[in-house]
Amino acid sequence: MTRVFSGVQPSGDMHIGNYLGAFRQWVEDQHSSDAFYCIVDLHALTVDTDPEMLRSRTVDAAINLLAVGLDPQICTIFVQSHVPEHAQLSWLLECMASMGELRRMTQFKEKGAGRESVRVGLFTYPVLMTADILLYDAERVPVGDDQRQHLELARNLAIRFNNRYGDTFVVPAPSVPRVAARVMDLQDPTQKMSKSSISPTGTVAILDSADQIEKKVRRAVTDPGKEVVYDPVNKPGISNLLDILAAVTGKSNSELATEYHSYAQLKSDVAEALIELLRPIQQRHAQLSADPGEVLAILARGAERAQSIAAVTLERAANAMGLLPPKLI
Repeated sequence: MTRVFSGVQPSGDMHIGNYLGAFRQWVEDQHSSDAFYCIVDLHALTVDTDPEMLRSRTVDAAINLLAVGLDPQICTIFVQSHVPEHAQLSWLLECMASMGELRRMTQFKEKGAGRESVRVGLFTYPVLMTADILLYDAERVPVGDDQRQHLELARNLAIRFNNRYGDTFVVPAPSVPRVAARVMDLQDPTQKMSKSSISPTGTVAILDSADQIEKKVRRAVTDPGKEVVYDPVNKPGISNLLDILAAVTGKSNSELATEYHSYAQLKSDVAEALIELLRPIQQRHAQLSADPGEVLAILARGAERAQSIAAVTLERAANAMGLLPPKLI
């Protein structure tokens, strides 16, 4: 089976943009690939983070992933810091990367802009991401547009290492989801839905109640005129609602547009579709939240399997670079 790897930061509640745009694809991939899914808590340290909040959000991220349908009997779910080989391989790869190529990383430029002091971890973040991927001989890595540059760095470092030290790493290939729903903010349909949105009414969280979902969708920004047409440029609000409904129902957005003659009915159906989509996820979330011990046990089992593979890769890389193997006892 093809090995696939992906990671998510423990950054807060999951919303429908996360689910429809990425995690639903993860759920599908676990049935056709040898899938490794990592909660990348080390990456979260690149910015100032409250320790207790980080611990809590790490568990919440695990619950969310399990609630949306990841099955620990099929895929491997684990926490990055529970597998020390991530940090160890990152250092070896930092010794292969150049300052110039890290300075060119767009995310570093954006997140570091205007700051008097920037953490070194933010600068080397893409190398740790490379280590995350290469540790598991991942052949395929689902990525969004914002991570393409980082994956290209991973490919370049793998090729550079292999050329210098011999065939050591699998060179990963990017994977664009077959049907990637691009969900926009309900209050500003020109921007992607985000947890950091200025207006919380523009974001639908997977744990929102039916009443909350109905209110948010009913208040979603629409466009001048009354005609329901799929036109992202001239009618971004209506087009976003059609995109959401298309992602939930499996119909095309253009096909759905022909079925509606009023904004109100479209909004009503979008809200109803989201409520039904999220109902089983919310039920599963409640069950998992009531048994955090089992969630931690799942993460421990996942880390054990992940480390059994990561340790082999790290040893291979360390030997290739000439590091003295530890004394066997």
